[in-house]
Amino acid sequence: MTKRPRRRPRPWRILILLLLIGAVVYVNQTIVPITEPLFVPTPTPTTNPESYTNRAEAYYEEGKLLQAIEAYEEAILAEPADSTHYVALARVQILAGHYEEALGNAELAVLRNSENPLAHVVKAWALDFMGDYVLAEASITTALDLAPENAFAHAVYAEILIDNGEFEKASAESLRALELDPTSLEAHRARGYVLYWTGNYEEAINQYNAAININNKIPNLHLMQGYSYYALSEYDQAVKAFSQANALNPSNPDPDYEISRIYLLEGLFNRSVQYAAQAVEDAPSDPKMHGNLGVMYAKDGQNTKALEHLALAVHGGITESGEIVTGIPLSYKPRVIEVFSSYSLTLARTGNCQEAIPIFQTMLSEVGENEIAVANATEGLSICQANIEEEPVAPTPTP
Repeated sequence: MTKRPRRRPRPWRILILLLLIGAVVYVNQTIVPITEPLFVPTPTPTTNPESYTNRAEAYYEEGKLLQAIEAYEEAILAEPADSTHYVALARVQILAGHYEEALGNAELAVLRNSENPLAHVVKAWALDFMGDYVLAEASITTALDLAPENAFAHAVYAEILIDNGEFEKASAESLRALELDPTSLEAHRARGYVLYWTGNYEEAINQYNAAININNKIPNLHLMQGYSYYALSEYDQAVKAFSQANALNPSNPDPDYEISRIYLLEGLFNRSVQYAAQAVEDAPSDPKMHGNLGVMYAKDGQNTKALEHLALAVHGGITESGEIVTGIPLSYKPRVIEVFSSYSLTLARTGNCQEAIPIFQTMLSEVGENEIAVANATEGLSICQANIEEEPVAPTPTP
């Protein structure tokens, strides 16, 4: 066996090794501690839900209801278990005219805390606006059981009672609401609502003014004030109030509809057509709006356009933009009779008696106790009879 020769030492290798060791030590002690680990989510600062509610309240005070709604929705995202956020959101949504959305949030508030009386109040209020008075009364009764001295609950109860035709009890509830909290917007609103439906229009206007002084950016307050002025035949003031309601909630067709009715009374048919057409644009599937526009066109002598919209109101159909309209059933409501009368008379006057006569006959049989309906049907039948008598007789061919 022979031994392998020993290698000569190489000092430069030792130097490189020492440098590598030093680099590793430096990285471990200096760079690694300040480097973010890979693939680990970076924590983001969370906003306190109270900041959102403070912002929402500030927006509400400024009358910026849509911004307030957004801020309350952000508060809910930050703290979804707190029922008070849903209550606040639903209240502002009701004041902004968003009733279905308000009902949904009110129900979520009840689910999160069934012992919160205000959750039941806003639920009852939303149900009342949507016409479900039975469920509304059940919800407000629960709220008053939980908080019998709550002014908001008594105010909402007053409105529900009025809508159910219980005027005396409604009046007592509205006065109780004001007694409990004379600074409450809802209490003044409810009192105004009771006074309006009991025919005390001037006092109603005073109560709506008090509510508007608390917050002048609530569209429904101006709308109801407009109705009160309308009832007093103070049309200039009514138009002003309706216009303010429309400016605050342009998507609501009611202010434009009511302004068109005022201009109809004043004989300003071009202007009535303008506002009635805007109401249809706001609610293209609403037969009431089409019927109203048809009436305005008929009054303005635009029979072709009148028949187009009146036919949609009476029979239903599809608009040029593809909106489905369901026809209005004939009833004793004055403005329904107005639509049927205008439609059938316009048909008769344009020589379409074959379509008009069945409508006249239906009016006589179904709403025969209404003098206006009978008068219009009788006039229409006379027009059609005259048209038939005036038709030239075809000559008899000679053999």
